[in-house]
Amino acid sequence: MAVDVFGVLAEPTRRRVLDRLRLSESSVGELARTLDVSQPTMSKHLRVLREAGFVSSRIVAQQRIYRIEARQFRALDDWLAPYRLLWNTHLDALERHLDNQEDR
Repeated sequence: MAVDVFGVLAEPTRRRVLDRLRLSESSVGELARTLDVSQPTMSKHLRVLREAGFVSSRIVAQQRIYRIEARQFRALDDWLAPYRLLWNTHLDALERHLDNQEDR
């Protein structure tokens, strides 16, 4: 089954989790405390992120430690590349147009 990455990332708490994990690996409890979310709710968000390939976990003693996985972000970036090129082309054209207006 294909993952709807935009659906996964549309949820604000999941984006906050990813922002936090960008800084360092964290346990479920640390994430729940830091983001002021209940531990069961945090576990559900982390499960969605893990199943979508945005995070992975490892077990250390009694805790699951979560970290960001770059693969899904690379895939998202690859998908966005043609749109970025399109916008850069349009912005370059706008810049040339504005430069020509100043020359008049």
